[in-house]
Amino acid sequence: MPDNPLDFYKTISPSEAKKLQQQLREKISLEALSAAPKLVAGADISFDRGSDWMHAAIVVLELASLEPVARSLVSDQTSFPYIPGLLAFREIPVLWKAWHQLQIKPDVLILDGHGIAHPRRMGIATHFGIEIDHPTIGSAKNILTGSHAELALEKGAYAALIDKGEKVGIALRSRTEVNPIYVSPGHKLSFDDAYSIAMKTLTKYKLPRTTRLAHQWANQLRRGEAEEGYLEVQ
Repeated sequence: MPDNPLDFYKTISPSEAKKLQQQLREKISLEALSAAPKLVAGADISFDRGSDWMHAAIVVLELASLEPVARSLVSDQTSFPYIPGLLAFREIPVLWKAWHQLQIKPDVLILDGHGIAHPRRMGIATHFGIEIDHPTIGSAKNILTGSHAELALEKGAYAALIDKGEKVGIALRSRTEVNPIYVSPGHKLSFDDAYSIAMKTLTKYKLPRTTRLAHQWANQLRRGEAEEGYLEVQ
């Protein structure tokens, strides 16, 4: 694994990318957090279909209040093609820049996408968590792999997401009578941690406040309504 993935991930072939995922899979840790997190962040990427420009936002919040503390916005080009299951190779270079620009690091980073709920257990949250050696969670709107039983209609209801007999995530009703989101541990935390933290980031909307704010800022950056850079919220 390269020390700096910026150029490497832009030039790797899809076949080599799959091999790298299999190698990195051995590094996944699902050990529980040793301390309760105080800062949590959301990360999301916005891009125009057919464009090679990626616009990333990472927004750090206090977990207790869900109020923003800081944000990092970065745009970058990629040459890696759009291939389902390999999206991390398009997204990691710009996320890497946004993460290293971030001066206040969260205890846990929630990414818009999957953690181990991936055919090779290497969704963007897991892959990026291994790259930065940091606790991560995946929060996705759709299933990539696996299935789950019916779950109750009220907010907070959940069911295990199972793939080939293995638990890979949680189908979580984030809002009463609304389709669930799919939460999975990425790296360096447990299923219980992922569920607990996800629940604490929910408000009246379907998406966690973390990734919802990151989504908004990434879109503003893409539309030219925000500028790249780091900002702490006073």
